[in-house]
Amino acid sequence: MIYFALGCAALLLLVWLGRGKPMLKRREWRFIAGVFAIACFAAAAYVGVRGGWGKSIVLVVLGLWLAVSTRRTGMVPPPSGGRISDSEARSILGVGPQATEAEIREAYGRLMRMAHPDKGGTSGLAAQLNAARDRLLKK
Repeated sequence: MIYFALGCAALLLLVWLGRGKPMLKRREWRFIAGVFAIACFAAAAYVGVRGGWGKSIVLVVLGLWLAVSTRRTGMVPPPSGGRISDSEARSILGVGPQATEAEIREAYGRLMRMAHPDKGGTSGLAAQLNAARDRLLKK
C-alpha cells in the first residue's frame, strides 16, 4: 500500500509541476512508454509464474495500452489539394507578412527538423509545412 501512496504522490507532483502543459515531448513519451510497457510485461510474467493471475492480467492490459500509445502518431490531415492561403501559410510557419525569403526558409528548416516523420513527427504535418513553404516562396 505504501508503494501505491508514493506513486500517487509522485503523480500529483508531476501534474502540479506541469500545470496543464505537456512535460514530455512526443519522442520522450514514446521512449518512456515503451520502457514501461516492457517492464509491465516482465512484471506480469513474474507475477503470473508466482500465482497472482489477477494482477498479471492487469499488468498485461497496462503493458498493451502503453505499447499501443507508443505507436500513436496523431495524424494531421494534409491541406486540401495543397492550396492554402497566404495567411494560413504564414501562421503555419510562424512568420510575419514582411518576412524575407531567408526568414521563410529558416522557419521552414527549424520546424521541419522537429516535424519530420523520421524525428517523431507525422507525414501530414510535414506536408503542411511543405505546402506553406511552397505557397510563400512562389509569390
